[in-house]
Amino acid sequence: MSGAFQPHEIEVESFRRLRKVLDLSGMGVLSAAVLERIVHATADPSLVGDVVVQEGALAKAVAALGSNCDIVTDVEMTRAGLAVPLRQRARCYLGEVVDPGPFGTRSAAAMHRAALAHPEGLFVIGCAPTALFTLLELAAGGEVAPVFIVGMPVGFVGATESKEALARSGMECIYNRSMRGGSAMAAAAVNALHRNIPTNQGQTNQGQTNQGQISS
Repeated sequence: MSGAFQPHEIEVESFRRLRKVLDLSGMGVLSAAVLERIVHATADPSLVGDVVVQEGALAKAVAALGSNCDIVTDVEMTRAGLAVPLRQRARCYLGEVVDPGPFGTRSAAAMHRAALAHPEGLFVIGCAPTALFTLLELAAGGEVAPVFIVGMPVGFVGATESKEALARSGMECIYNRSMRGGSAMAAAAVNALHRNIPTNQGQTNQGQTNQGQISS
């Protein structure tokens, strides 16, 4: 089986099989694209009912990405999952924090530093609930105004609660309701949005994947 498909063919076949079990035809274009990419990244169709998407908010995220907004991730694994053009301009501050100090965790301290450095950025959180809590606290205090938040931290402690706080914040976002989440989910959502940025020819970046290969 390992030699039956080339990398491009594996992806094409994967999406073909995915679309046989997943019907997103009743959704908006961006919502369907994001959910499809998340399911493809996780092989978990049940996430469709777990992820909260709003077409208008996603359109604003696409516009922000197309305008080269700052991108901040909570951990390097999340940044590594982004498509190459996004990964090259995304920032992760976790490696700069040795002592969390009063913030309790390195993730919280790193997000505090990152948010103040990029107050109107697009934030992608796929690991640390404390990073999302910190970002929301700064936004509530008027210190930052994120253009969009991908809130998909994972874990048994704080993950669900942080996403509930994000939902209550009223900010433009995408999130999932449960303790599930992860860097692959968060990066997949952003990559789907990136693929829908209009080009100069009025088309989109649909042909670009994380590795620069052509996708279905």
